[in-house]
Amino acid sequence: MSTVRRSAVVLVALSALALTACGPGEDGAAGDPEAPSATPSKSVTPTDAPTAAPPKAPTGAPTKPPAPSKPATPSVDPDYDVFPCSTFDVTFTATLAEPTTSSYLLKITNKGGKPCRALGHPVVTFGALDGQAVERGPAPGIEDAIRLAPGQSAYAGLMGGLKDGKGTTVDSIALTMSTDSDLEQKPLKVSTPGLYVSPDKNSVTAWMTNAEDALSL
Repeated sequence: MSTVRRSAVVLVALSALALTACGPGEDGAAGDPEAPSATPSKSVTPTDAPTAAPPKAPTGAPTKPPAPSKPATPSVDPDYDVFPCSTFDVTFTATLAEPTTSSYLLKITNKGGKPCRALGHPVVTFGALDGQAVERGPAPGIEDAIRLAPGQSAYAGLMGGLKDGKGTTVDSIALTMSTDSDLEQKPLKVSTPGLYVSPDKNSVTAWMTNAEDALSL
């Protein structure tokens, strides 16, 4: 085939292709609804939710909470646990002070390791006689009673009375302590040779801190 013919054939083929391509577009424009010219936009892909930033660590040293205040310590009486002296706490002696009135100086000494209080009057009995010595003079209350530290002493004056012919002579006396309780005590006995005891005149003072006061009442 000649070159001229080959060129003509190619042109015819290209024209046919062009007509074929244009045909459907024109038919669609005449009969079909108008197609949207814009290309549909792509669906938006949701972005990830914003991540909250972690809280920043405090830059300064943490503040310590205030320490709870200590409760106030109540004041305590140093003698709150000082109990009355009993015969288990003391030693006992009796010394003749005045023969005419059969007066004796009674002395107790705290032999224990703790203080105790000598309450009121001593309880004194005369030998085998019934009853006890009559209390002479006032005595301080429990709170004001004599406090005996270990080794300290208290004194009382015992008087049997004048020899009026009504009394009896005894050779011993026995002592128990006033404890303001039902504590059973062992009486402390001492010798008192020839002690005359008048039924109406015998007496004993309260405990005192010195011998002179005990014998002067």
